[in-house]
Amino acid sequence: MKLNLTTLMSKINEEEENLNNLMSNIRLHIFSTSIKELDGSETILEDYKSDLTEELKNLEETYELLTKLKKLQFEKNNSYKLDDDRTIQQAISDNNYLRKLKNFYSSIVNNRSTKTRITEVNNSYFECHNLNYDSKDIQKRIDEITKEIEATDFEISKLNSIEFEI
Repeated sequence: MKLNLTTLMSKINEEEENLNNLMSNIRLHIFSTSIKELDGSETILEDYKSDLTEELKNLEETYELLTKLKKLQFEKNNSYKLDDDRTIQQAISDNNYLRKLKNFYSSIVNNRSTKTRITEVNNSYFECHNLNYDSKDIQKRIDEITKEIEATDFEISKLNSIEFEI
């Protein structure tokens, strides 16, 4: 079967959802319900033993498939290289930190210096809070980071479309 990383990631998401659904169903089928009369006779109301056995088997198979797919994804993410010789995994990690850096810079770029007049009984003065950076420099850095993230994302998306056989 031929896949690319994008379809592989979709398949992984699908199998993870399947795994979660199986676990939820298994929790519902842990117990069977019966009525036991005082004379010892028993009437089974809900019997989930065979359902549970089948679902546990499916759970193990899904887990094994998911593990295989995840290993393949990690292998491909660590073998495909961008133009700057970083692997996809390295580039993803770099972009995560760049996004955090960009978010921080975005949170401080709009700060402004302030001046507050303080009046006391026999004294008046201004308390000044001055920025220790130039907002234009911070905005320029935000723009640079944005371009770097976009370029890396574009290269990653090109690599994600490379087909391989599983």
